[in-house]
Amino acid sequence: MTEATSSALPRTPLQQAMDRLASATIAIAAAALLALVLVQGWQVIARYVLNDSPSWTEPLTLLLLSTTMAMGAAAGVHERRHFAFALLAEALPASVNRVLQAVSQLIIALIGAAAAWWGFMLFVDGLHIPAAGADLPQGASYLPLAIGGALMVLFALHQFIATTRGSGTR
Repeated sequence: MTEATSSALPRTPLQQAMDRLASATIAIAAAALLALVLVQGWQVIARYVLNDSPSWTEPLTLLLLSTTMAMGAAAGVHERRHFAFALLAEALPASVNRVLQAVSQLIIALIGAAAAWWGFMLFVDGLHIPAAGADLPQGASYLPLAIGGALMVLFALHQFIATTRGSGTR
C-alpha cells in the first residue's frame, strides 16, 4: 500500500491513539533536547564566565540525552523511519514484501522488549545508588530506555497487526 493510498483511508481510533502517543513522545524528546541545550549552555557559562562549574549538570545531561534518544527511537519506529532495506523490499512481490515487513516489525518489537527489560533492570538496580553531583538515583538515566523500549514494542506490534491484516498503518 503506498503512502498516497493509505493516507486516503479513514484512520481507526487505535491508529489515531497511536498517532497521539507518538506526538506526545516526540514532544517529550523535543523538550528533553531543549532542556539539554539549556543545561549545557549553563554549564559553559558557569565554568568559563563565573569560574564555578556546577556538579549537577553532568548527571542531568545524561538523563536528558537518554530521554531524547529513547523517545526519538520510539517515535522513529512509529513513523517507520528506522533502518530498512527498502530497495530489496520494493523489488520483491507484494506478498513476500508483506511477510518481510511483518518479520521486521517483530524483530523491532524484540529489540524494544530487550531495551525495555534491561533498561528497567538497570533502573531498579541503580535506585539505591546516588548519582555523583545531583540529587538523583544513578538508575534514573535508564528509565527513559525502559519507557522508550516499551513504546517501541507497542508501536511495532501495532504495525505488525496492521500489516498482517493487510491494512497497513501509513
